Amino acid sequence: MRRLGQQVVAVVTMFSFLFLMVHTTRAADPEIDRMIRGPVGKDWVTNGGNLTNQRYSTLKQIDTTNVGQLKGAWMTRLKGSGAAGKYSFEASPLVKDGIMYIVTGNDDVFALNAKTGAIIWEYWSGIDQRISTVCCGWVNRGLAMGEGLLYSGQLDANLVALDMKTGEVKWKTALEKWENGHTITSAPLYYDGIVYSGIAGGEFGVRGRLTALDAKTGAILWRSYTLPAPGERGSETWPPGTDHSMRGGATIWNTPALDPDLGLVYFVTGNCGPDYDGSMREGDNLYCASMMALKAKTGEYVWHFQQVHHDIWDYDAASPVVLFDTVIDGKPRKGIAEAGRTGWVYILDRTDGKPLIGIDEKPVPQDPRQKTAKTQPIPRGDAVVPQCAELLPGYEKAGCIFETFWETPVLMQPSGIGGTNWSPVPYSPDTGYFYVPGTVRTSAFTRFSDKYLLGQRYTGGSQAAPIGSPMSGTFTAIDSKTNTIAWQHKTPYRIGGGGGSSVTAGGLVFRGEPDGNFLALDANSGKELWRFQTGFGADAPPVFYEVDGEQYVAIATGGNQLQGSAYGDAVWAFSLKGQLGPLWPPPPPQTAAGPTGPIVGGADTVRMGANNVEYSFGPSRIRIKAGATVTFTNVGDLPHSATSMERGKWDTGVLVKGGSKAITFAQPGNYFYICLPHPWQYGQVIVE
Repeated sequence: MRRLGQQVVAVVTMFSFLFLMVHTTRAADPEIDRMIRGPVGKDWVTNGGNLTNQRYSTLKQIDTTNVGQLKGAWMTRLKGSGAAGKYSFEASPLVKDGIMYIVTGNDDVFALNAKTGAIIWEYWSGIDQRISTVCCGWVNRGLAMGEGLLYSGQLDANLVALDMKTGEVKWKTALEKWENGHTITSAPLYYDGIVYSGIAGGEFGVRGRLTALDAKTGAILWRSYTLPAPGERGSETWPPGTDHSMRGGATIWNTPALDPDLGLVYFVTGNCGPDYDGSMREGDNLYCASMMALKAKTGEYVWHFQQVHHDIWDYDAASPVVLFDTVIDGKPRKGIAEAGRTGWVYILDRTDGKPLIGIDEKPVPQDPRQKTAKTQPIPRGDAVVPQCAELLPGYEKAGCIFETFWETPVLMQPSGIGGTNWSPVPYSPDTGYFYVPGTVRTSAFTRFSDKYLLGQRYTGGSQAAPIGSPMSGTFTAIDSKTNTIAWQHKTPYRIGGGGGSSVTAGGLVFRGEPDGNFLALDANSGKELWRFQTGFGADAPPVFYEVDGEQYVAIATGGNQLQGSAYGDAVWAFSLKGQLGPLWPPPPPQTAAGPTGPIVGGADTVRMGANNVEYSFGPSRIRIKAGATVTFTNVGDLPHSATSMERGKWDTGVLVKGGSKAITFAQPGNYFYICLPHPWQYGQVIVE
């Protein structure tokens, strides 16, 4: 395989002297280290449950025989934090010693009594509401805990440490500047006195990296870049004589995993930049769309596996890696797995990055203009979502995964917003299954020229779901020994973009849905055993904990902006002794692409980011007379455009907050449009 034949080393910038001095005196937290090295019990103290990211709890008071008796133990509203249309509520709560800690999409942190839901303290981030470099909704996917502190990455690219008892800020370290295109959306990882954090911004021409900080002081110990500088090892996979790799993306959207015995920290990287234009970045473009292992103490490169060579489809790896132990051909093996947007699960040996189950380099369609890779790694086994698109009216071509495109839109599945995106994937050592959420969505891919400007979007194209095309999901149990489907549910809504699930020794998988329902499934068979309507989009991964001998299941419910599920600010906890019943269901999310809402006659103004819903046009559907002029005004916080779905027909260009552009519609017709930076944002002008 090409990956095995390349002996390349990621570029690591280390503050070696500082690291050695700090490391000799750095305090650690033996209790937290012990808890996150071992099985998850009565407390849930790190984002993935423990260092493996398995999201598997040994608690089994609630099991397949009694889960139907679950009711709400409490429901707490978080004072409106993150309760608006631009936010997503996707964080896993942390719980220790009867206290729950939860962070919202506005980076506000709350401490709650885990038995009653009462608010103990609150931290209001005060982040700048003008931050314009957020990719896909304002979101914070969770916290880390250690040394009496909580660690939170913020959208302003700061990592903050709070006192667990009071919420007081103990230190704040800037990992970058948001104005340069960087944000933090992932939960950090704490272990052995070090906090690890990725950084986002792949759509803004940034250079990805993992940063390690001293947990007590916030001092940066080292940075390991996921893209090589010119002349450094790995730069041979980028065009010679250029600096394209320095703005090539490969950002880290996910919480790392860590194996203390091997001394390695693991993560996956995002798409290349520009996303859809490969014409100027010939080569495999390491280390975009890759699984990586570094030495946990120093950040030194150990191995990588690239899932997608020369990515032009936005097939970045975003779901957290999962560590697990297994037996293959009668031999114990140390595994690592990650579910990709391609629809496949990639299963490797975590000691060396070689496939545990075969992954074959196979020829794929070619377009010399896009400098496409000749082959792509194809895992043996089953994909969890369809990998071919059907031809739809108005389009000339439909293809399967790795089809090529240029300036004429081409339909493909999975889309770059398909498969498994940010959603975590749990693993049960009891069943040997991974539980994989997926999004089924067709995209029309197109490429165009784009100029790099610091802090501006740099995508080189777009992908938009055709108007009226269906959008749904899958939830699949994948057998870790064969990478094949054990069972699968077809879901009416997309679920690969943030929710995820968690699993217990009681034989249960718990997951939420965008329509507000919270479900419990038999982990072995997939049979649904319990359903509860939370009243808000249930798009966060649940957790399990125990207080005073009683087991609880908790989930944050507040919607997912990308899916359009009902926003809010509620945290629910459930137990067998609970007394609270379900709420009325919220409006369900869309199951077909396109603008929604009533058609407004005679409107001459459309506001972008209207009604406190950042990613919207208001009104989204209007009817006017031929010759009328419509003024598009951006009243949101982020840059937006109104761009004709028929590329080149008409376009406001990207407007910053307060910007306006008038468009005259001379001819009768039905004009659909999108926001180019956010192509899930649709509008319609009917001209009579």
